[in-house]
Amino acid sequence: MAALLKEESTITAKGQTTVPKSVRQALGVGYGDRIAFFVDDQRRVYVEKAGGEGTSDPVVERFLEFLARDMAEHPEKSVVALPAALRDRIAALTDGMAVDLDAEIEGDVAI
Repeated sequence: MAALLKEESTITAKGQTTVPKSVRQALGVGYGDRIAFFVDDQRRVYVEKAGGEGTSDPVVERFLEFLARDMAEHPEKSVVALPAALRDRIAALTDGMAVDLDAEIEGDVAI
């Protein structure tokens, strides 16, 4: 099988590595997504985007459960307007800043 893309990455002392940006883009994965590794009988490794049930982050799931419980128990506090002073402070701190939340992160990112 001819490789469409080849990238190298170093394995750390803890057995961790950074998935190169071009590989993340080819797989369509980003921060928080999961990938699956497959090793065949010739010790070739294939990587795919993982999907389906059971791929969520258990810490995030517990936090969301906490929020849901809290909102059910205290509906009067669940959604409130930001205080004017905080809103004004946020506006002052971000004045003139251009932020594109959809922009790609430049360089390698360790997740």
